[in-house]
Amino acid sequence: MRILVTGVKGQLGHDVVNELKKRGHTPIGVDVEEMDITDSTAVEQEMKKDALDAVIHCAAYTAVDAAEDNREICMRVNADGTRNIARVCRELDIKMIYISTDYVFDGEGERPWEPDDARNPLNVYGESKYQGELAVEEYLEKYFIVRIAWVFGVNGKNFIKTMLRLAETHKEINVVNDQTGSPTYTYDLAVLVADMAETEKYGRYHATNEGLCTWYEFAKEIFAQAGVDIKVNPVSSEEFPAKAKRPHNSRMDKSKLTQNGFRLLPSWQDALKRYLEVLKNEA
Repeated sequence: MRILVTGVKGQLGHDVVNELKKRGHTPIGVDVEEMDITDSTAVEQEMKKDALDAVIHCAAYTAVDAAEDNREICMRVNADGTRNIARVCRELDIKMIYISTDYVFDGEGERPWEPDDARNPLNVYGESKYQGELAVEEYLEKYFIVRIAWVFGVNGKNFIKTMLRLAETHKEINVVNDQTGSPTYTYDLAVLVADMAETEKYGRYHATNEGLCTWYEFAKEIFAQAGVDIKVNPVSSEEFPAKAKRPHNSRMDKSKLTQNGFRLLPSWQDALKRYLEVLKNEA
């Protein structure tokens, strides 16, 4: 299959392209230089250049706190950009995989969110991704909406890299302990996304690595596995204010994956172990 992958410079886009190549598909990786998704003409031209079978849309404005001050840009990229792609997918009659987020929910309660639960985003970033989901659903029948959370990968910044960097200059750090979710390793996620692209089992899905933790527990495990001696203090979200409101509950129900024959991702602790090996080998 010939598959257009947006956001190829990002954590997930990079891994998706590699996974598709491994399987003998022809990925066409683009970033803003090759295809500005906010420019509908550029999107149409790029998507019609090759006879595509699918689009895996990983590109997004992901600076959650900055989005609060840059609502217009965030909406243009995540909502309008997604709509531009969905519109051409409909015209070409090809499938689209849209990478979304747990932030489309309000993060209340303790029950794991199910894929078809009501969406009620807490912040600008969540709202923009929700609007992107609505655009996909409006234009297409052949779509996958794949919601992920707490992402880490080789390309770009992430929580693990931040923790390891802080440990170089701090003897103790504070980490939020009242937000619960599941980390997602882009290498594992790329395998699932490629699996989906090879099927017609359309719909909304949740996809994170298995197991739950708070950010504090995640940090403790990072340092334990990396052999770093540092004191980690659990704090509340109120003690660690951020511009954008974060969901307290990012538990995701992933049973729809197994119901449709997809493999669940490995445990987040296992994913972390493999990721730290990759970082060590790259150092």
